[in-house]
Amino acid sequence: MENKTHISSYESHGRVLISLLLLTMLSVLVTWMEFGVFTIAVALTVASVKAFIVLTWFMHLKFESNFIRWMVAGVFVLFTLVLIITFIDYFFR
Repeated sequence: MENKTHISSYESHGRVLISLLLLTMLSVLVTWMEFGVFTIAVALTVASVKAFIVLTWFMHLKFESNFIRWMVAGVFVLFTLVLIITFIDYFFR
């Protein structure tokens, strides 16, 4: 297996920075808005999108092998299943 080097441009890092800042502002706005039972779901969705951006660009997941990508996707699927089970338990109490 050979090492491939990649160089990220300042422009792509700038776009990632702007998107993370906007999503952080959205996270703060969600705390001020009332979505009823969906408030936590909206906040977790925004946090998941931010985590995806960080994993993809800052942790260079887009340059890794497919095996590593599938492993990370599996973690997200497991996380989603835990959230779904938690919400099901919460709604039926």
